[in-house]
Amino acid sequence: MATLKLFFSFLMVTVHLISSMAANRHMLMGNQMIDPNWYDAHATFYGDMTGGDTMQGACGYGDLFKQGYGLQTTALSTALFNNGLTCGACFEIKCFNDPQWCYPKAGSVIVTATNFCPPNYSKPEGNWCNPPLKHFDLSKPMFTKLAYYKAGIIPVKYRRVLCYKKGGVQFQIKGNPYWTLVLLYNVGGAGDIKDVKIKGSSTGSWLQMSRNWGVNWQTGAKLVGQSLSFQVTTSDGKMIEFDTVVPANWQFNQVFDGKKNF
Repeated sequence: MATLKLFFSFLMVTVHLISSMAANRHMLMGNQMIDPNWYDAHATFYGDMTGGDTMQGACGYGDLFKQGYGLQTTALSTALFNNGLTCGACFEIKCFNDPQWCYPKAGSVIVTATNFCPPNYSKPEGNWCNPPLKHFDLSKPMFTKLAYYKAGIIPVKYRRVLCYKKGGVQFQIKGNPYWTLVLLYNVGGAGDIKDVKIKGSSTGSWLQMSRNWGVNWQTGAKLVGQSLSFQVTTSDGKMIEFDTVVPANWQFNQVFDGKKNF
């Protein structure tokens, strides 16, 4: 009997230690990757339920369905967009403190920043995307998961969360023989990119790329006929090296799978 009691005591201690380790790991990930605090903002929607008007946009993405984002997207106001540096980041959003319009027990939605909600200085009020206001212009399907569409605008709480994407980071090569522009999408982890380096099979060293706009990064190096590798760093400082993901016979406008993700 004493042996059985000792076994159960040992089991309880082990379970407690495992739970504590898991909690500490979660807290560490929160400190490194997401902000656990909720912040106040407002949300509207644009487009219809098909999401057609949400395609393309100021981040440089194209067909959001083909690129893996679907309808789980949002445009950001100036205060959140950060001149495009926030493109690709993920946010958890919930309707807050508006019983007239918020769905009861609606929970939250997680969306990726794919567009910009521009400011409007032509009228004295109702300019929700003007600085310094924090505002989300959601796709209509996302808005209507939180509130009745007739609300038009709702108060929300939001926080940054990790992005979970299927498959590897995708690299679309654009430009011309004298200038290479690379669109990066389907980026997991922090989601937003702060640095990209490129290396051709004949360059011998890593070349610093500069951000052209949104998630498009550029270099003036002549890289046609070379296989290409990339070093991509997200806003949390995590870097992944994608070795020879683009073969030497690549053509402009082709898309290549990095086969790894954050």
